[in-house]
Amino acid sequence: MDTEKYRNLVSRMAQSSDNKALVLGVLAGAAGLSLGAVVFYNRRRAVPHRGQSMPSELYHSSNDQRAAGASIGPGRMSGQSEVLDRLGALIQCVSELKDEVRALKSAIPKLHDHVRDELRGRGSVAEGKVARIRAGPPSRAVPTRKRRAAGGGSRAGRQSSEEGAESEGGYITAFTDTEDEEQSEDEDIEEEVTVVEPLDELSTLLERVDALHSGTDGDKRECLRILLDKRQEFGQNTAFLWRLVRAYVDVHDITTNLEQKKSHAETGKKVGEEAVTLDPMCADSHQWFAIICGIMTEYETVQNRIKNGYIFKDHLDKAIELKPQDPLSYYLLGRWCYAVAQLSWIERKIAATLFGEPPSATIQDALKNFLKVEEIRPKYSKLNYVFLAKCYRDLGQKGQARKMCDAASSMETVSKEDEEAQNELDSLVPTLSVY
Repeated sequence: MDTEKYRNLVSRMAQSSDNKALVLGVLAGAAGLSLGAVVFYNRRRAVPHRGQSMPSELYHSSNDQRAAGASIGPGRMSGQSEVLDRLGALIQCVSELKDEVRALKSAIPKLHDHVRDELRGRGSVAEGKVARIRAGPPSRAVPTRKRRAAGGGSRAGRQSSEEGAESEGGYITAFTDTEDEEQSEDEDIEEEVTVVEPLDELSTLLERVDALHSGTDGDKRECLRILLDKRQEFGQNTAFLWRLVRAYVDVHDITTNLEQKKSHAETGKKVGEEAVTLDPMCADSHQWFAIICGIMTEYETVQNRIKNGYIFKDHLDKAIELKPQDPLSYYLLGRWCYAVAQLSWIERKIAATLFGEPPSATIQDALKNFLKVEEIRPKYSKLNYVFLAKCYRDLGQKGQARKMCDAASSMETVSKEDEEAQNELDSLVPTLSVY
């Protein structure tokens, strides 16, 4: 086997565990045995076995060489002595390698278990890093194979040392490659953590603002403040943007100053446009954009009010298409249908003049949507019962209207919306002659 193949094997085995030094020793030992076997084979070919007759040509050639050696003198004898020294050093190396091979044979059966344990250990470390548990890098000793000098200062000893240095260099290179790969793995893990961390932070933020949305007026203002502080960081996230629109709606509703209310509505509408553009398939974005467009009708001219009414309807229809089991969308659509059904003749004519076709909806359409809310989530809100009562009243079904008023009265008044519902209920009940 050539040197390049050995180095490839060494590089692959070095990635498995700290016991890979054993495998490297086996490979180096096999190379040494192969070299010794070649030398020994050539030597045996040159020397005939006992009892075997030497060909006459070789016999005479050998006698001639001995005669020439005798005539050459001590210089020739010193060269032969050097060759013998080299062979002695080589035999000693082969003997050492045999001892190493025997030791390695006993260790190789356990190598599989060591590699498996090592891989399990590295998997645990990787999981620990993802969990942000940092541990120092394990100490690793660079394995080297010591060679004892054979034949003081002989060329064989120098050659053996050079081979050892090259082999050691190969080992070091293999470990350097392994460390580079581990560093690359660490970078991949760090990259994964970098991706996960902002998502975790965003999830925590969204949970917090959802809780504030259901809280007091002060909580709602705090919700808007937090979202505005984080907009630079999460402004390209759809879930963040539609919650920001919702926060503008909440603060608009609790603000008393007319200019501030209008400012919140206008800013919220711009954010809503960003949300639906960023992700047209997000039902919540369409829903809250529709709500903010409905709020804007309070501050617009008749023409813009009608325009916003069309936008309101289109985005509510899209929200219901994407999220058909959300009761809020049906409640809002019921309110829109009820408002359109109450439009005066002049308002319808203006809409037809500006847009070619006026918005169309009936009291039956409104009733259908309010009933859908009750079907999806019974006792959804006090206001839903109030509008059910209004629809039944307008359709002449006063008995059903009274039942809806009773259902609304049975619900507690908690939020400002409930207060609005109670005021509507107080005005509605006398018209039904309940008492």
